[in-house]
Amino acid sequence: MAASLLYIHGFNSSPDSDKARQTRVWLAENRPDITFVCPFLSPFPARAMAQLETVIADLSGAIYFAGSSMGGFYAAYLAAKYHSRGVLINPAVRPWLGREYLLGDQANYHTGEVHRIEQAHLDELQAFDVEPVIEPTNLLVLLQTGDEVLDYRLAVDKYSDSQLVVESGGDHGFIGFERHLPAIIDFLSD
Repeated sequence: MAASLLYIHGFNSSPDSDKARQTRVWLAENRPDITFVCPFLSPFPARAMAQLETVIADLSGAIYFAGSSMGGFYAAYLAAKYHSRGVLINPAVRPWLGREYLLGDQANYHTGEVHRIEQAHLDELQAFDVEPVIEPTNLLVLLQTGDEVLDYRLAVDKYSDSQLVVESGGDHGFIGFERHLPAIIDFLSD
């Protein structure tokens, strides 16, 4: 049966992020039966979700979700909506709260493209919150305590009934992500 992994990059990131590239290469070498999909997303939440929904509509067979940071937030929403499995890597939790530092001009880390983020954009995120978590056993959540951007404890609390991997140290980019790929794909395709 055909299967696709929709990898959702984080805010101000792109399909060229380290984790996206590592996942693409690992799947090509080890699981060519799973199609890797990672669209370049708008920094504006409603637009990003519309892009993701368009991609999903074009896929057939099983769809799995994985996302990092803001992408993890989106992946949790989509996994719940489609009753599918998802892997969340240092995911954002309630990203419309305490993120005033994102307001104003933001440059994409990979392209340098600048976008102006306004409060209305942060407010859009509330529509994609899954509270309480639906089908928590469909989620694998990877966290590193050294995440300098997001408080990992928020994800531990929110996803306490999901499968959690909490590593001491690390950072927001999730150091050593590639070593988790076999377990990630086993979890998604189990």
